[in-house]
Amino acid sequence: MPKTALITGITGQDGSYLAELLLAKGYAVHGIIRRASTFNTARIDHIYADPHDPHAKLFLHYGDLSDSGQLTNLIYNTQPQEVYHLGAQSHVRVSFDTPEYTGDVTALGTTRILEAIKRSGVSCRFYQASSSEMFGNAVPPQSEDTTFYPRSPYGAAKVYAYWMTVNYREGMNLFACNGILFNHESPRRGETFVTRKISRAVAHIKAGKQKDLYMGNLDAKRDWGFAPEYVEGMHHMLQMDTPHDFVLGTGETHTVREFVEESFGYVGLDWRDFVKEDPQYLRPTEVDVLVANPEKSNKLLKWQPRITFKHLVRIMVDADIRKLGMEPNGDGDSILRQKFPHRWWKGD
Repeated sequence: MPKTALITGITGQDGSYLAELLLAKGYAVHGIIRRASTFNTARIDHIYADPHDPHAKLFLHYGDLSDSGQLTNLIYNTQPQEVYHLGAQSHVRVSFDTPEYTGDVTALGTTRILEAIKRSGVSCRFYQASSSEMFGNAVPPQSEDTTFYPRSPYGAAKVYAYWMTVNYREGMNLFACNGILFNHESPRRGETFVTRKISRAVAHIKAGKQKDLYMGNLDAKRDWGFAPEYVEGMHHMLQMDTPHDFVLGTGETHTVREFVEESFGYVGLDWRDFVKEDPQYLRPTEVDVLVANPEKSNKLLKWQPRITFKHLVRIMVDADIRKLGMEPNGDGDSILRQKFPHRWWKGD
């Protein structure tokens, strides 16, 4: 019998890639989506099939991380072998504006999922999407043994969710893993996140549709990887014989300024002619440097990133140029063909 998986946050960047990966492996995939008056399923429309189709493998359910009763019913009714909890209010800068909501959804939402698994009596494996933002100002490089020092409501909420996952693993004997993922990007990244904001602006400026790009802290350093590789790591974690917590990252760090310079330079533009500073994009408390020590995941998961920083930039810029109906440079496409000769995801 094929496995069944349940994904919260299935309409997000990671959720959409993970759904494709699991479908390619023969899973039946259930996803939780929020009810909205407008369509919010663009990232998974290409893999959706009418549930009346006898060959359908993807099933969507309305739900909310603030509704514990509904979560319990959903887990009981779908009987998943694996639960991937990716849903959250995940924008760090926005978490300063909505700290209470961030805590309710990102922190307590995890508790509700864990409690729903316990109450439903379903025997399953659980993945918690933890974040490098939990480290905050901890001394880099950061590993599974680094002490957390969050510098945002989002980071603090993820720390709570991390420890709740550990407690249910140790106290309830639940197979539960924390994936502490450093920044991972793709053409499906939300347009308000800094990397996609940059790649989209480069495409629009090149097309003459935008004049300037307004940015916050250009000196922040991050460890950036390619999202499809990171969802492979999520899946690997739940296939282990025993549950562990893992850091996933490239082990390299680059400034936001480097991402800007590389993106504009790729299309023959000087970023200094277009980038302006705007204080509204600064965080009240900044995280200066995040860089992973992925030694444990390299050794136990056999997980190694294939896409480099420059590869990532070119993949994202090419995708945004193509969205405007223009012909991209093509380096991003050739990199994907070389690094992923048998791609399991579509689109982008």
